[in-house]
Amino acid sequence: PKTDIVFLKVHKSASSTVMNVLFRFGETHNLTFAFPIGGGNQLFYPRHFLARFVQGFSPRSPQRFNILCHHMRFLQPEVQKVVSSSAIYFSILRNPVQLMESSFMYYKGTSAFSRARSLEEFFNQPYHYYNPADSDSHYARNLMTFDFGFNPNGAVSAKRVQLMLKAIEASFDLLLISEYFDESMVLLKEMLCWDLDSVISFPLNIRDSSTKSPLSDTIVEKIKDWNRLDWEIYTHFNRTFWERIDQDIGRERMQQEVKALRKRQAELARTCLQGIGSVAPKDIKDSSLQPLQHGKAKILGYNLKQGLDKETERMCRRLVTPELQYSSALYKKQFAQKRP
Repeated sequence: PKTDIVFLKVHKSASSTVMNVLFRFGETHNLTFAFPIGGGNQLFYPRHFLARFVQGFSPRSPQRFNILCHHMRFLQPEVQKVVSSSAIYFSILRNPVQLMESSFMYYKGTSAFSRARSLEEFFNQPYHYYNPADSDSHYARNLMTFDFGFNPNGAVSAKRVQLMLKAIEASFDLLLISEYFDESMVLLKEMLCWDLDSVISFPLNIRDSSTKSPLSDTIVEKIKDWNRLDWEIYTHFNRTFWERIDQDIGRERMQQEVKALRKRQAELARTCLQGIGSVAPKDIKDSSLQPLQHGKAKILGYNLKQGLDKETERMCRRLVTPELQYSSALYKKQFAQKRP
């Protein structure tokens, strides 16, 4: 199994669920994480990543960490200072249309979105709301482009798009697609030589469908135009994702793998969860499993079954612990011995 991993956590793309997979694997195998200084869940985002943002990094004795997965704006030369040269790099992408709709609800408090009542209103006159100079403007345009380290307001020329795609291809071993999450997990499992249980997950940081709104065709086209760089990244890597499946696994075996993964996930849900799955924030009984609520989004969580034996309870709890709580528990564990 591969244990040196860089995951670029792209916003609003099922990346919290992927992070849970990495947290569990790292904890089980006693791996070290590249945590932000002082803990927390962002490596000084939205600044470009620097090695000195990582707790325990020192240029004099460069310690290598196994897993780098907290929110950062990608900058490979700096990333290379904190992980082994053989580390596997991967990330996850999402259709920019859904990504924009999700960001609008989740980042409602940002300067670009706070005054617009709806996406329609925002797109009627985007520059009335959007100012590229605002420090939080990246949430409102080409967010994936920004997270990969590029300029989200750059001109969309064929040459520039090519260079950007080539740069991403040169840096990353695999790009997952959140719309094909199960297929993505199978590809990840193959690439990392992990077993099935290591990549099983329950969806985390997802919002209640009551806060989702259907988009008109006109708005969909406007979103694609506005996020043209993201759209180019997404369509290119959505294509290579399927090419990769055909080349490495084949469609038929992929179907069997996905079936096995879903079957195992359903078994674990029956073992671990009360009811049939996620519940509204107000219905989460254990406050330590309460996910962060953000913007206008209603983030769902889980209730664990009562009366599980210790071992099962521990496994189940890991599966449903929200990102911030899990991260802070791992941080305390990793740095506990350092405290006087």
